[in-house]
Amino acid sequence: MGKTQMLRGRMPETLVRAARKNTGIESDTELIRLGLETLANQDNYGTWLMSHYGTIPPGVDLEY
Repeated sequence: MGKTQMLRGRMPETLVRAARKNTGIESDTELIRLGLETLANQDNYGTWLMSHYGTIPPGVDLEY
């Protein structure tokens, strides 16, 4: 994974409580790490799909 960086922040208690309940994670570090990994590894399929809107020629037969 490489070097680490100190990261701190204040979060609403209800948000932290809900995140711990949904993940089972008790460690602040692991909880923050999961959140960052989730953001860093987002699936951008929807954006990609919409960027290809209209690229299939109208005459292509898509029936099977």
